[in-house]
Amino acid sequence: MLLSDQLKELAAPVLEKVQAHPFWSGLRDGSLPGESLAYFVEQDTGHLLPAYARALARTAAAAEADAHTALLGRSVTGTLEARDRLRQKYAEWAEGAGLPAAAGTPQASPVTHAHCAFFNASSAASFTAGVGALLPMVWFNFRVSDDLLERHTAGSRYAEWIEAYHPGPGYGYAVRAFLGLADELGETSSPAGRDRLVAHFRTGIRHEWAFAEAAWDRPEWPV
Repeated sequence: MLLSDQLKELAAPVLEKVQAHPFWSGLRDGSLPGESLAYFVEQDTGHLLPAYARALARTAAAAEADAHTALLGRSVTGTLEARDRLRQKYAEWAEGAGLPAAAGTPQASPVTHAHCAFFNASSAASFTAGVGALLPMVWFNFRVSDDLLERHTAGSRYAEWIEAYHPGPGYGYAVRAFLGLADELGETSSPAGRDRLVAHFRTGIRHEWAFAEAAWDRPEWPV
C-alpha cells in the first residue's frame, strides 16, 4: 500500500467532518456569519500561512534530495503569495459585501498558536516529521476548496469569495507532488521515520478540524 493511500485513508473521516462543518457548509450556502469569515481570514493570513511557509522552509533545508528542497522551496513562495492574494481580495470585497474588515495585525488565538507551534516543532524535529505535519494543509485545502467551488449555492453571499479562495487548477499538480514525496519517503525512510511522518500527519488533520471549529465559534478568551 502506498503511503499516500494510507494517509488519505487516515484523513478521510476527519475530512468528511470538516467539509460538513458549519463553517464550510455555511460558506457554501451563504449562511455563515460574516464575523466568522473575518476571523478566519485574520487568523489564516495573519498567522497560520506565514507559520506554514516558515515550516516549509525549515523542512526544505533538512531535505537530502535537491528535488525535495526545490518542491518545498517553491511552496514557500506560493504560500506567501496566496496569503497576500487572499488578504487583498478580502479587503477589496468585504466592505461591498457588508462584512467586517479583517484586522491587519490580529492576536493569535490559542487554537491558531497551537497550530503554528505544531508546524514549528515538527519542522525542527526531522525531515519526515516536517513532511507529515505539512501534508494535511495541502490535502485539506485541495479537497475543501474544490468542494466549495463544486457545491456552493450559485449567487449566494460568499460565491465571489469562494472563487477567490480556490487556489486554481494548477494546485492539483503541487498536491500530487507532495503525495509523491510521501510515497517516496514511505519506500526509502526507516520504519521509525515512516512512523514519525504518519504520527505528525495524524496530529495535523486534527489541527485542521480545530481551526475550522475556532473560526465558527470565535471563542472569547479572558485575557
